[in-house]
Parts: sequence; C-alpha cells; structure tokens
Amino acid sequence: MVSLTVAYAGRDGAHAATACDRLFAESATVVPLPSFAAVAAATVAGEVQFGVLPIESTLVGPIAETHDLLQAAPLSIANETVLHVRHCLLGIGQVPLEQIRVVRSHAAALDQCRRLLAAMPWASAIASGSTAEAAAEVAERGDPSEAAIASERAAELYGLTVVSGDVGDHPETYTRFVSVATHTRLDRIPGEEWRTAFSFVTDHRPGALHRAIEPFARHGIDLVQLVSRPIPDTPWRYCFHAVLAGHPLDEPISGALREVRLQTRRLKVFGSYPARSEDS
Repeated sequence: MVSLTVAYAGRDGAHAATACDRLFAESATVVPLPSFAAVAAATVAGEVQFGVLPIESTLVGPIAETHDLLQAAPLSIANETVLHVRHCLLGIGQVPLEQIRVVRSHAAALDQCRRLLAAMPWASAIASGSTAEAAAEVAERGDPSEAAIASERAAELYGLTVVSGDVGDHPETYTRFVSVATHTRLDRIPGEEWRTAFSFVTDHRPGALHRAIEPFARHGIDLVQLVSRPIPDTPWRYCFHAVLAGHPLDEPISGALREVRLQTRRLKVFGSYPARSEDS
C-alpha cells in the first residue's frame, strides 16, 4: 500500500503539522519544507500528493500568501480543517518573565501576542520562520534568557517548559488550514455541507462587482467569503477570491457560476471540498 505524501511549511511542532494530522488522520508521510511557496512548488511538481497551508485566521483574516499561490499555481483546495490556536511562552525551565531578554516566534504569532510583549519592554522580539523553528532555536541555544512563543506540542518536542500558557491577545483564535492538490474534487459525501472556492476578475468600471455577484443572491446562494487581492504587474487592479456554500455540480451553483462567467473577464474555480468546523 502506497502512503500519501504531504508537505507543510515549517517543522514538527508547528500548527501546520497538527493540521496535517487532522486532515490525514496520521496516515501520511509528512514532509516539512521551508516556505509556503516551497509547499506549493512540491505539490505542483508531483513531489508530494498534497500540500497543507493556512488560509484564514479569525484574528488577521485571509492569509494573503496562500491566496496568491492559489491564484498563480495550478492548485485546488481538496479539504479544510480548523484549529484552535493556543500560544504559549516557552523557555529553558520555569524562568521568571523579568529574566527573559529575547522572545522568538513567527511574525504573525508575535503580532497576536502584543499584550505579553508590551508587558515585557525589556525583551526584544525576534521573528523566526515558524513558531516551531522559534522553539527549536531556543532549545538549541539553551539560554534561559531566551523564550519562544509556540504551541504545547512544540514544548514537548523540544524539551521546553511552558512559562506561561495562553498568552495570545485573543484566547478564542482559530486558523483554517487547507490541503491543496493538482486535481479538483467533485466527489460528494452524503450529509456533509460543501464549499466551492473560486476567483474572478471584473472590468474596471462602476457596478462591475455588483453585476458579478448578483447571480448568487438571485439563486439563493450564500457567499461565505469575498476577498480582494492585487493583480501582480497590473497596478491598482484587483481580482476577487470567493467561497460559496454548495457543491459545484448542484444546479443553483453551476448555473450561477455560468452567469458570473458572462459578467467577468476571467473566472477560475480552485476548490471543492467539505466544510469543517473546529469541533470536526
């Protein structure tokens, strides 16, 4: 039996590694890579069958780089999972906060822990490639004056101590992760809610966006998400990424998408997948 191969950005202990476990039930061979772009490239090249990327946070909103990679690469969303993200301050033993001089983490995690950092004005915040890399760096350096903001899983993996738990500014923070592949799913799972992701470009004229999305309202389709992204090499022009509630082969969805195609310059479907919640 051939095992699935799955890539994610970071190293073990990153939230993306947990997302891999959730999406593939620990049945896949997991390959850590240094960046989101490397994950996309490995998936497109067939070096792995799936890539796992974060696409949305309840705190910072859409993850711009993932949206841009979906637009530029021949990739499609195959599944999603939602993680409750808990940030912890990890150190070499139970070190008092006033003795910590350096706090390492991913830039997004540092931004999500502003209150903690504001309460430690004597400490410098240093960005790392991922929260797990920050934890590994602190463990490797073995300096009790350095700490990392990362997960409890990272603490266990790298032999660190949780100096302070749940240090995020907003304890109820969730991140949506997606698996991406070079094929688009059209299978159906009975009883499951479904999502269809796509992008479109309108003419640059008054009312163009309204005309593009009006068919969804007329067909009674829920537009779950609508995000604008700049078009590279075309200053001040934008494409829109959207997610619909429904399956692309359902007649209301397919009919509405046909109408949208007539109202837009370009339309690209890049995902068909079952909807997930944090509980699932």
